[in-house]
Amino acid sequence: MLDDATVSRHLTIRGRVQGVYYRASAQAEGVRLGLAGWVRNRRDGSVEALVAGPETAVEHFITWARRGPPAAHVQELVVAEGPLPEPGPFSVRPTA
Repeated sequence: MLDDATVSRHLTIRGRVQGVYYRASAQAEGVRLGLAGWVRNRRDGSVEALVAGPETAVEHFITWARRGPPAAHVQELVVAEGPLPEPGPFSVRPTA
């Protein structure tokens, strides 16, 4: 549920993050934490995510995103303020 206590962050993750189940793992983590938002691959080899929910849950997701799934090797994580996503469960979007 998105309300006044909701924070939203836009993440760009670089490194070995495609072909290692990063998106599926991120979706599972977002759902586990009760977050709204999405994750998708970018054509430049990075992964992009928009994450919204209670600040503590969003911070837990960011901590997870710094390491990702076991086969990933995150080299850089850029976090910025983000717009609120459409309400709904955390999803995987097509590559952009």
